[in-house]
Amino acid sequence: MQKSTILSVALSLSIIGIAFYAVSDDSSSAGVEQVQNVEIRDGVQYVTITARGGYFPRVSEIKEGIPTKLIVQTSGTYDCSAALVIRSAGFQKILQPTGEEVIDLGVPQSGQKIQGVCGMGMYNFQVNAR
Repeated sequence: MQKSTILSVALSLSIIGIAFYAVSDDSSSAGVEQVQNVEIRDGVQYVTITARGGYFPRVSEIKEGIPTKLIVQTSGTYDCSAALVIRSAGFQKILQPTGEEVIDLGVPQSGQKIQGVCGMGMYNFQVNAR
């Protein structure tokens, strides 16, 4: 009896430890993502986000004062990240499972934060103008 209790406690602690590691690893990497997903072509700034099992990258930095379009790419996306809401752009749509959706973000001003969220509120991303 005592051996099974010790084994249960050890297993529980292992599972909890793995969960804490996964959460802390995810949150620390989100703050240091270095992805080249912004480009300026013909005076328009394009930000590319991938939607599938969440949004990647979660944080994008753009230049303020430039007309900006968000390109959301999907590839076999059947989860809630296909139901995208961007309130500041007046955008709400269920994306095609595979393809691209181009969303006009206007001309963001310095300090403006544009937030996208899935229909369930589980996944999100942010585009910061600087």
